Amino acid sequence: MYHKKSETVKKLPGLEQESFQNEAWRIFRIMAEFVEGFATLEKFENAVSVWGSARVPSNDPWYQKARKLGSLLSKEGYSVVTGGGPGIMEAANRGALEAGGDSIGLNIELPMEQKPNPFIRDLLSFRHFFVRKVMFVKYSKAFIIFPGGFGTLDELFESVCLIQTARTEQFPVILVGNSYWDPLVKWIEETLLAEGYISPEDRLLFTVVDEVEEAMAILRKFYSSQP
Repeated sequence: MYHKKSETVKKLPGLEQESFQNEAWRIFRIMAEFVEGFATLEKFENAVSVWGSARVPSNDPWYQKARKLGSLLSKEGYSVVTGGGPGIMEAANRGALEAGGDSIGLNIELPMEQKPNPFIRDLLSFRHFFVRKVMFVKYSKAFIIFPGGFGTLDELFESVCLIQTARTEQFPVILVGNSYWDPLVKWIEETLLAEGYISPEDRLLFTVVDEVEEAMAILRKFYSSQP
C-alpha cells in the first residue's frame, strides 16, 4: 500500500507576529471603549435602562407606552438609557428628551448598521457587546423591559443571572406587558422552577406589569426602602 509522505506545513514569515499585533490592537480598542464609557456615564447617578424591540413602529401601543415611560422617568429625576436604536429604544429616548431629561444611547455597531435614533442627547457607540453590557449594568438603577426579540431576551436573562449569582447588587427588573411575557413566565414557573433548575426566590428577581405607572411605583417602593 502506498502511503503519501506527510508534509510539514510551513508558516509564512511574519504571520504569527501580524496575528499578535492584531490581537494587541483589539485589546487596546476594548480598553478604549471601557474608558470612554466610564468617563461618559459616571455623571449619570440615577440612570434607568429601557429595553425592547427595534422593530416597533411609532404608531404601535408599545411605542407610546415606552415614550410615556421615558417622560415619567425624566420627571422623577432619572436618566434614560437605551440601546440607542429605533423602536422601543427611540420611544424611551424621545419621551425623556421631550420632558427635558437626560437621554442616553449606547449604540452597537452591527453588520446591518443600526443607526442611532434622533432623540439621543449623549451617544456612545460600541463594537463589542460585552463592553456595552457592562455599561448598562454598572450605571443602571433598574431595567425596564418591553416586548422584544433575541437581543431583549438576552439582556433580560443576563441581568437576572447577574443578580442571582450575586455578581451585582439587586435592582428592579420590570417587564412591561402581561400578554407578551405571561407565556415565558409560565414556562419559567412550570418547567424551570417545577423541575428544580431555579429556586423559588429566583422567580422573584423580576416583576411583570401592564402599565408604566406600575413600573414607576415599583421603582419608588424599592428605593424608598434602601438605606
